[in-house]
Amino acid sequence: MFTSLWPLPTLYFIWLVTDWQTPERGGRRKMSVRRWRVWEHLRDFFPMKLVKTAELNPKKNYILGCHPHGIMSTGAFTCFSTESCGFTELFPGVRSTLVILAGLFRIPFYRDYLMSAGLLPVSKPSISHLLSQSGKGNAVVIVIGGAAESLASSPGENTVVVRQRKGFVRLALEFGADLVPVYSFGENELFRQVIFSEGGLGRRLQDLFKKIMGFAPCLFVGERMLFIPYRTPITTVVGSPISVPKCATPTEEEVDHYHRLYMEGLSKLFHEHKVSCGLAESHKLRII
Repeated sequence: MFTSLWPLPTLYFIWLVTDWQTPERGGRRKMSVRRWRVWEHLRDFFPMKLVKTAELNPKKNYILGCHPHGIMSTGAFTCFSTESCGFTELFPGVRSTLVILAGLFRIPFYRDYLMSAGLLPVSKPSISHLLSQSGKGNAVVIVIGGAAESLASSPGENTVVVRQRKGFVRLALEFGADLVPVYSFGENELFRQVIFSEGGLGRRLQDLFKKIMGFAPCLFVGERMLFIPYRTPITTVVGSPISVPKCATPTEEEVDHYHRLYMEGLSKLFHEHKVSCGLAESHKLRII
């Protein structure tokens, strides 16, 4: 702003103001970005695979709950925000949209990249627009556990935070969107995280930061240069849809009913596929 190039940031600022609500109105998806060659290299590095267990009707809308969050939700991003794992071919007529931390869409330029990859904010206006104003065949992907689940990410652990999270079920009922559980096997194996004990100073500081900023500061290390993830296969399994009726004002009993069905579907998905995805039969899913 204080150089001879001041017209450029000024014009961008004007554009930013006029474009501020676009992320909550469907964004600006570009298939060319989702098909960048670099995403194929990312897929092959681990490698990653997307597994289909049931058909998704392109004449319906869906809310996909993806677990676990891990440190960076690598499986969710690669499978649902790029075309490298073949989502379009596996589910023809269905368009996946991963919704992420809303604060990221306030960052100049970065917000434009996020929207071009089909990413949108995880806010009620954004999700409501996708489920009501964008026709049928929309699959909104939400990493349900969010920052709280990232703090439980550790190799060998299969912990998901969903028992008290019912907002996504309420939205599904309001718009008649079917619920689909998704589990990314191997997500928690990518980094080694320092896990602070509940109630300890370290955990209290993490929770305070999460409350203020919306995401959790995880202390983790990778394979090389500390931040390069371990090359562990990730298999993202998309479960069977749970039929949800449309109810403009769902009752607490209705929300609890479909929330329970969702948790049962997630548990069933985990136990049916854990052995084929590299886990031992003794592994259990912990839902908190």
